[in-house]
Amino acid sequence: MSVTTAGVYEWTGKFMNGISSVTDPPPPGQAHRVVTPEAMATVEGIAKENHSLTVNEITAHLDTRHGSAHHIAHGVLQIKNI
Repeated sequence: MSVTTAGVYEWTGKFMNGISSVTDPPPPGQAHRVVTPEAMATVEGIAKENHSLTVNEITAHLDTRHGSAHHIAHGVLQIKNI
């Protein structure tokens, strides 16, 4: 990744105006994933009880979308055997 002087000035201005994240917002129409401590604890608990757990089972248990359940299990908790 190449950093330009203009890019540095742009991000400096954004941070001085209250922007606190360097990640891009999700594209329009894409759901924003909210990971709560309760959801993480629930997934972690049921994964410990059931080693053959699937993302679909997590989805049903949390009453959430498949992508959110996958993100919690694989992206946040780093559970590889689901």
